[in-house]
Amino acid sequence: MQRASRLRRELQLLATEPPPGITCWQDAHTDDLRAQILGGADTPYEKGVFKLEVVIPERYPFEPPQIRFLTPIYHPNIDSAGRICLDILKLPPKGAWRPSLSIATVLTSIQLLMSEPNPDDPLVADVVSICPPGSPRRWTLPCKSCCFPLTLPLISSQSSEFKYNKPVFLRNARQWTEKHARPRQEVRCSCGPDLAAATSPDVRKCLPGLPDGFRPPEQLIDARRLRPSDHSAK
Repeated sequence: MQRASRLRRELQLLATEPPPGITCWQDAHTDDLRAQILGGADTPYEKGVFKLEVVIPERYPFEPPQIRFLTPIYHPNIDSAGRICLDILKLPPKGAWRPSLSIATVLTSIQLLMSEPNPDDPLVADVVSICPPGSPRRWTLPCKSCCFPLTLPLISSQSSEFKYNKPVFLRNARQWTEKHARPRQEVRCSCGPDLAAATSPDVRKCLPGLPDGFRPPEQLIDARRLRPSDHSAK
C-alpha cells in the first residue's frame, strides 16, 4: 500500500512539475516506469535523448529504484548493459539511498552524473585504467592458475580516456550520442507516406529543399509505395 500511494504521488509530481530536461511515466505494458533525460548543453551528450528503464521494488521507498539506460551511452560510470554506478542507487553501508529520496531526485542525480563523470569510480574496474598514454602496449600480470606470467593486450577504458586523453573521450561520446541518442527526423510527402521505393530525383520533385546526400531508403519513415510516374505527372 505504501509503495502504491508513494509512487502515485511521485508520478503526479513528475507530470506537473518535472525537473528540467527529465520526463518519467508509467509504461503501458508493464508495471515499470520509463524515463527520458535530455543531454545537457556543453556536454558530449547535448541534443541527445536518452531513455531509461525504472523498476520500482516491492519494498520501495525502503529500497532504491533499479534504473538502467536503454539508450547506449559512452560514459565511464555506465556500462554496456546500461547499469549505472551511483551511490544513491545502492543501500547502505555501500550506498547512500534513503527513503526520503525520490525518483525525481535520482533522475536528477543521473543527469548530473552525465554532465560530470567520475573516472575515479568506474563501474567496471579495469587494470588499464591507471595507465596513461605512452604506456607499453601490453601489460604483464601473474596468472593465478599457473606459475607463468599472463600477458594481456592493453585496451584503454573510458575512465582512462576521460582522465588522460579527454579529447578522444569527448569525440567518442559525441559519436555515440549522434548514433544512438539523436531523434531521427521524419520526412513525409504530401502524396502520402513511404517514398522509400522512389528514386532520389523523384523524391526531390515532390519534396523540394531536401538536404544534399538525402537517401530515401534510410531516412524516410512510414512509407507507402509511390511510383516515379506519380511525381513526374505533377
